[in-house]
Amino acid sequence: MIGKRIKELRTEKKLSQAALAKQIGVSQKAIDYWEREVNEPKASYIIALHNFFHVSADYLLGISEL
Repeated sequence: MIGKRIKELRTEKKLSQAALAKQIGVSQKAIDYWEREVNEPKASYIIALHNFFHVSADYLLGISEL
């Protein structure tokens, strides 16, 4: 679920994976893996995504809706 949410939020802001990666301090490959749900972000990156997109961690994790 988190991968789908990250991709939706990123595309809504018209950001490339590389641009989002730069904003939160990870590699583009990390964003790619998260979006394809190969890996999941650590808690510190969930916080970074929360701060960047201004959505709750619960939303990112699929626990709640916007």
